[in-house]
Amino acid sequence: MKMIKNLLTDTSGASAAEYALILAIVGTGIAVAAFTLGGSIGNAMNKASNCITAPNTTNGAC
Repeated sequence: MKMIKNLLTDTSGASAAEYALILAIVGTGIAVAAFTLGGSIGNAMNKASNCITAPNTTNGAC
């Protein structure tokens, strides 16, 4: 019984505000990475698509 009481009154763990701060930082990092890499990934996909549809018309780039 004393162990349960100790668990309920323990305040040494992270609070919800700290978890929210961590989530905001990680989410911002993911958003910035997606925004930064979005153009490069889109260009690579377009190039791959062009190579698949017309492999001999790109002057050896495929």
